[in-house]
Amino acid sequence: MEYVYAALILHKLKMEINEANISNVIKATGATVNDAQVKALVSALADVNIEEAIKAAPVAVAAAPAAAAAAPSGGEEKKEDAGKSEEAAMEGLSSLFG
Repeated sequence: MEYVYAALILHKLKMEINEANISNVIKATGATVNDAQVKALVSALADVNIEEAIKAAPVAVAAAPAAAAAAPSGGEEKKEDAGKSEEAAMEGLSSLFG
């Protein structure tokens, strides 16, 4: 997960997302860099528009808490549906980052 965060930090700072920059961010945290994970992330993000992914992510993730809040009576079916929505959103995000 720290590798994805590193990529998001680099994106926010408008820096190139490459192996060297991600490795530097990870090293700056004091963690050990796994070169295979860095290469896999850079490869997975090569064709991803990160700005579009960020815009799409809050809508899908925010929908699950909103659905849960809509059922104050604590209906078991509503909670289960909210969990499925959140799970689907997380699957979508994970597919973006390999």
